[in-house]
Amino acid sequence: MKLYTKTGDGGQTGLIGGTRVAKNDLRIEAYGTVDELNSFIGLLTTYEVSIEVVAFLRSIQHNLFTIGSYLATDTTKIELRRESILKPDSIDQIEQEIDRIDANLPELSSFILPGGSQTGALAHVCRTISRRAERRLFDMNDVYLIEIQILIYFNRLSDYFFALSRYFTYNSGAEEICWKSHD
Repeated sequence: MKLYTKTGDGGQTGLIGGTRVAKNDLRIEAYGTVDELNSFIGLLTTYEVSIEVVAFLRSIQHNLFTIGSYLATDTTKIELRRESILKPDSIDQIEQEIDRIDANLPELSSFILPGGSQTGALAHVCRTISRRAERRLFDMNDVYLIEIQILIYFNRLSDYFFALSRYFTYNSGAEEICWKSHD
């Protein structure tokens, strides 16, 4: 099987179930942004971070692939596969990890600007892509209903990356960059 199929040369792509849609369809935008986030998380795992953090990031990557499969399935033509359904405890796992990370960080006293450390800045990139993915999911949800668990998952995911960025910066010995108004 060749890597290229030429079936998308006219601006359309296929969903799971065989439906052809425009490459800028809401569903494609949604799962494309999820895929972009997954790629940046993969980049983050190549930096010097603990084995435990890499393991948790890998679990997120697997969940994002599951979600991408869910979003790419035309459920009017085919039933969701078991592999396309997010595990019920996925949200709890992220919340527990946020709580674990946050328990060891100084209390927030101002807004934080992205930066502070290289890994902290990259975690902020993941946070902002998570937020964009969440917006794309809500756009899609206006037309094609999405499981509420997926929407909640993305809301927690951006919170996780914010906590992770603080964790990376704090543990590197660098200082967070606090926002200051121009009064």
